[in-house]
Amino acid sequence: MINFLKKNTKKLIKIISLVAVKILSKISIGRYFLEQFNKNINNLYKEIAHNNINLKFFIPNRFNLFRAKTFSKKEPETLAWIDNFTDKAIFWDVGANVGIYSCYAAKKKNCKVYAFEPSVFNLEVLSKNIDINGLNELITIFSLPLTNKIKETNFNMSSIDSGGAISTFGEAYKSDGTNLDKVFSYKILGLSIDDAIKKLGLVKPNYIKIDVDGIEHLILNGGQEVLKTVDEILIEVDEKFETQATQVKKILKSNGLQFESKNQSKMMQQASKDNKTYNQIWKRK
Repeated sequence: MINFLKKNTKKLIKIISLVAVKILSKISIGRYFLEQFNKNINNLYKEIAHNNINLKFFIPNRFNLFRAKTFSKKEPETLAWIDNFTDKAIFWDVGANVGIYSCYAAKKKNCKVYAFEPSVFNLEVLSKNIDINGLNELITIFSLPLTNKIKETNFNMSSIDSGGAISTFGEAYKSDGTNLDKVFSYKILGLSIDDAIKKLGLVKPNYIKIDVDGIEHLILNGGQEVLKTVDEILIEVDEKFETQATQVKKILKSNGLQFESKNQSKMMQQASKDNKTYNQIWKRK
């Protein structure tokens, strides 16, 4: 019996929680209790400090708590890259999620940041993180997905939790090229990097970070004009997804960018021995 409970603790908690919510939702005082509980959960935050920069991040669930707790460990190469930005540069954070790197760049380097994030579940936490850190004037949220051209199609997600990842626009694969386990999707309009400049008047970036779980090469393909002038790019590439890796290299080299390094944190290495995902840094020659 004890072994059964140990193996099924999470399942049992989930079942008990669902039953409790159903019971409480049937009475007015119960619904009020659930509303207040939800408000309190959504207003929890954690303070972090890195390289003399202090930030606050909302932690409504375990995904966001994990992101806050591992801020300095999960992608130290991304933070080090941001540390070398020119002050007041233009930074495009493509796949911003809940904005931890957008907030860090804005506060550390006084950057003008465009935070690209199409997930409706991440947008609430992203906007709260921007506001609680007093960065409203420096960070602009762009809620349309980027891809290779203007198109209207599905944004497919493997999680509906805020702070979750592994989602893709218009495709059915994830970062390693294997099938995405879709649990939710909705139709949305997407556009290319170059269209965002030409048609919407966004300011050209000095620096671009792209981490979108699989369609990085498609986004690059739609940004050929911008890639001719950008100073540096940090892009996530899974070497097991050969099509992605090959296309990323070809497009960046053809636009005058030179491979600088590829990095994978100790934390990511320990998480999986088979992990072939790296943050590549490319710089203008």
